[in-house]
Amino acid sequence: MTGDWVLKVTADLLWTGLLASLPILGITMLVGLGIGLLQVVTQVQDMSLSAVPKLVAAGVALVAFGPWMLRLLCQYHVQLWSRIPSLL
Repeated sequence: MTGDWVLKVTADLLWTGLLASLPILGITMLVGLGIGLLQVVTQVQDMSLSAVPKLVAAGVALVAFGPWMLRLLCQYHVQLWSRIPSLL
């Protein structure tokens, strides 16, 4: 096991984590931005008005993108486990 291998595995781990979380974070950010604009326009500053739609959007995004995220994470783990014999 070399330092290059560890760096490659770490970079792959971080990139896979970013890609897997991007749909949920992006959709939640867009919904939060929309709700924030709505609150500014209507001057209604209620915390539940911003939290509940973001939670619902995150749940919908998880249902919609969950299979793709799971497939991405499984591919990463299969690739990681398949590299183990080359270390010995």
